[in-house]
Amino acid sequence: MALRFRNLNVSPDDPVTEWGVEGILAAIDRGGLDDWSKVGVAVEVAPYGPVAADLEEALAIAESGGAAALLRRVLDDARASAEERTVRRLRELARAADLPQQRLAERIGTSRSRLSSYLSGAVTPSAVVITRLEEVARSRQSELA
Repeated sequence: MALRFRNLNVSPDDPVTEWGVEGILAAIDRGGLDDWSKVGVAVEVAPYGPVAADLEEALAIAESGGAAALLRRVLDDARASAEERTVRRLRELARAADLPQQRLAERIGTSRSRLSSYLSGAVTPSAVVITRLEEVARSRQSELA
């Protein structure tokens, strides 16, 4: 079912920049993936812009926990620094690899303590290490499937 706005002078077909808090709230509570994607794209383009500010306000009063959590993650990701995004990605890859830290460290050619420093964000790994971690995670997912 297509999203419809009630008591607003805009429609879901208008740019998200015109929706305001009420339109974004309607998208969160009654919309679907297409609607959430429109909001997400606008937030990624301008993480501190008007749509992001409207989203932040709408999230505070939204009733749909799942959609609100998804869009909170989009907002947080858009506002995260490159370092924070890198650490988040490394942790996701480590989880996907599903190996003890010692074994994972061996597979990517480093020590357990160095891997731990990457996963904590204390040290930023080289692109080569990130690529190895991606390869191990992909390989492990194939093995586990």
